[in-house]
Amino acid sequence: MSEIPLREVWVLHGPNLNLLGTREPAIYGTVTLPEIDADLQARGSALGVRVVAYQTNHEGVLMDWIQAAVVQKVDALLINPAAFTHTSIGLRDALSVFEGVKVEVHLSNIASREEFRQQSFVSGVVDAVVSGFGPDSYRLALQGAISILRKRLQEGSR
Repeated sequence: MSEIPLREVWVLHGPNLNLLGTREPAIYGTVTLPEIDADLQARGSALGVRVVAYQTNHEGVLMDWIQAAVVQKVDALLINPAAFTHTSIGLRDALSVFEGVKVEVHLSNIASREEFRQQSFVSGVVDAVVSGFGPDSYRLALQGAISILRKRLQEGSR
């Protein structure tokens, strides 16, 4: 298989993920967000992909980044919308416009959490969902996004 050049994967982290490592470690673990981002950047580099990570506690900022990814034709988005997963139709609408690969990521298994956390407004407009593997969720999402992207590129579509 010939190598297909890839540009960028953006990782978008939603509210309170800046507190990873200290916030509810029994649920979210003790790995920090900078550690997750550094791991993804190293793995991306090894796979020929530039990984750029962003975190915000503000819903509109996430939508602005998604819209910027559309304009810049970013290849893939990994998004952990965190609490916005269960509340934001606006985030869903923004993601529906992005034509690259989209993977929803969660550290915990949202399907086994409180009832209000079991509904995702985002899942219906993404290519895949990775949930419940702790920090490995991000690693699996990156690998999956690259796999989907390479397949699409081989087929001649983005």
